[in-house]
This record gives sequence, C-alpha cells and structure tokens, in this order.
Amino acid sequence: MNFQLHPRLEQDCIEIGRLSLSRLLLMNDSQYPWCILVPEREDISEIYQLSPTDQQQLQQESCLLSKTLAEIYNADKMNIAAIGNMVPQLHIHHIVRYRNDRAWPAPVWGQFDAIPYGKKQLKEQISVIKLAMKAALID
Repeated sequence: MNFQLHPRLEQDCIEIGRLSLSRLLLMNDSQYPWCILVPEREDISEIYQLSPTDQQQLQQESCLLSKTLAEIYNADKMNIAAIGNMVPQLHIHHIVRYRNDRAWPAPVWGQFDAIPYGKKQLKEQISVIKLAMKAALID
C-alpha cells in the first residue's frame, strides 16, 4: 500500500496510532481535545468512495473514538465532521466541545489561531487517549 498522509495533516497533527482502517491523529491545538481519523486508503476524498466494508469500519471507529473522547473529557457536545475543503484527503474531525470554550457555539474552524501543546501537555494527552483506545489500537 502506498498510502501517504496529506502534508497539511502531517504538519498540524501528531500521530497517536493506527486502528484497523484509520490513522488516529491528535490536532496540535490545546484549546480543544481534537482527534482526526484518516482512513488509510489512496485517492479517497468522500466516505461514499470507500467500499461498503470500509464505510462500516469507519463508522465503528468514529463512534468508538467519539464515545471515548466524550467520556474521558466529559464533553458537553462532540463535533464530528468531514469537511475536506482545505485537505482533500478523507479525514474525520472529532472535537470535544464545552459550552464555555472560546468558540462556543460556533464551529472551531477559523475562529482562533491554534495554540500548540507544550511538551508535557502533549505527552499527557497522547497517553490518556492511547490508554482509553488501547483495545482498538493496532500499534
């Protein structure tokens, strides 16, 4: 397989691990717990382009990630979206939202510049997510 992560995702995110279908990434923005699933399939920009089996697998991974993030971060709401206007490679955002976060109730896109994690905070975030997702992670 010649799957390549889009350069913008490589630039903006930190890889947490791999699931059966997707790479699990953490957006490097400490304002929101924000993960991204990227199905490891070439030249796919829309969910309907995946095989029916991959569509089902992506849905399962997305639901698991959403539930996990909502529980570990005590979310008021989960924002889940596949926008793809800036990055054409299919990727699904999973953003923990709180009624008191900076952007509420608006979407997070374009509201504020990202605030990258500090080294210690980044390590803690990755550890928390890896531990919570350990049963699904394959590496």
